[in-house]
Amino acid sequence: MEKSKPARSWTLKRTLTLAIAALVLGYLATAVWHLHKPLPKGVNMAAPWRPATSVRFHADSTWLDAEGQQHNEREIFDAAFAMIERAETLVISDFFLLNQFAGRAGDGYRPLSTQLVNALVTERQTHDSLRAVLITDPFNDLYDGVDQPLFAELERAGVEVIETDLKRLRDPNPIWSAAWRICCQWFGNGHRGGWLPNPVGEGKVTLRTYLTMLNFKANHRKTLVVDSENGAEGLVTSANPHDASSRHDNIAVTFDGPAVGDLLETERAVVRFSTGREPDWPTLAFETSRPAMAEVRVLTEAAIREAALAMIDSAEAGDSLDLLMFYLSHREIIESLIEAHERGATLRVLLDPNEDAFGRKKNGVPNRQVAWELHEAGIPIRWCNTRGEQCHGKMLILRPGSGPDRVLAGSANFTRRNLDNYNLETNIELRMDTDVEAMQAIIVFFEERWSNQPDRIHSLPYERYADHSHMRYWQYRIMEATGLSTF
Repeated sequence: MEKSKPARSWTLKRTLTLAIAALVLGYLATAVWHLHKPLPKGVNMAAPWRPATSVRFHADSTWLDAEGQQHNEREIFDAAFAMIERAETLVISDFFLLNQFAGRAGDGYRPLSTQLVNALVTERQTHDSLRAVLITDPFNDLYDGVDQPLFAELERAGVEVIETDLKRLRDPNPIWSAAWRICCQWFGNGHRGGWLPNPVGEGKVTLRTYLTMLNFKANHRKTLVVDSENGAEGLVTSANPHDASSRHDNIAVTFDGPAVGDLLETERAVVRFSTGREPDWPTLAFETSRPAMAEVRVLTEAAIREAALAMIDSAEAGDSLDLLMFYLSHREIIESLIEAHERGATLRVLLDPNEDAFGRKKNGVPNRQVAWELHEAGIPIRWCNTRGEQCHGKMLILRPGSGPDRVLAGSANFTRRNLDNYNLETNIELRMDTDVEAMQAIIVFFEERWSNQPDRIHSLPYERYADHSHMRYWQYRIMEATGLSTF
């Protein structure tokens, strides 16, 4: 007998209900899995302390003189290019941004991307046996949405270019990424253009570029390893070889010794999970004839968070903590800073005002909201005196009343996305006496920015960018907690 219309209608409703329930269950399961799934082998590494016979601090600085004229000093990539020029058997570089995209940033920038490419190409052509590799983030070709001529030039010269497989990493923005993994990750991308404006340059891009970009994760590392006539050398920095970033304030540390081998191992891990093969890189040689001047350890991902918390939590009365940070929003870090202040440690926090991003104005989230919280707790706050550029350094300095000083520096902002095993990040931690030349350079660097001496206006008082809006404060808290943010 043929089913009645009410029976058919009930069956259709039940089928639809089951389909929706299955879709919701699949969405939730995908979100939870990719939020907590196991990390690729070699990610989230805390290397042991290693002796270093040479440690140098480098900075890119922008400041105003008494007449309001802006000045720039650039050291970091001059040091990086010199390292590459000394290379004989190996150059392994890992940089988040290497492109000529400028967005609305305008002109007047140093062509760092071309200069790095030229340095790698020249060295590769000079040494036939040199193994040269660039590891980078897929943002540089807009997730395979545009051609990147810089990569093509490197590959023609025999420099291997490896784009990080971000899908192997956890998802900081699960509300969106779960849907993207179900519906959109399978479609790839194309270089023929699309119908949407390029967010950082000329021409058009596909919808697939925008949908991938909304995952809000990256290989955010900035590292360089070379095997040179001086032995193995490493560089860890906050700076990108990116044209529109060339005016930013940044910091870097170069070092030698066995920690360079640890740094190389962190990059092997990225190659393994991105390509599925084991890198056949030459063995490094280390300088061991000179006495150690410092101890160094390499940290990646959440190991950076643990090191930062250990430094802050150890600070007591008589100790000082200085923090320079482009983005500060991680709740554990903020709470630990307040607790250190309450224990009597002397704190100074110097933040980017989150005012500018490549020609676009920002609303100050999250730094102004976090600064309000720290200011209310009695912690001294100053703002970097930016004029279109960014105060892009990331560094924490602990100077205890007794014992060696410690410095944590590198690519990682102090945010959930940067410190909780979502982005790829690399920092180093230094342990050295106050009278070591590199430590003296770090102390002078921060003091000049905090005190505007000698006759250089690096920073402004808290009142200049103070924002006591409860609405924007809770906007920051929700963005930080959910991952619906670019910080």
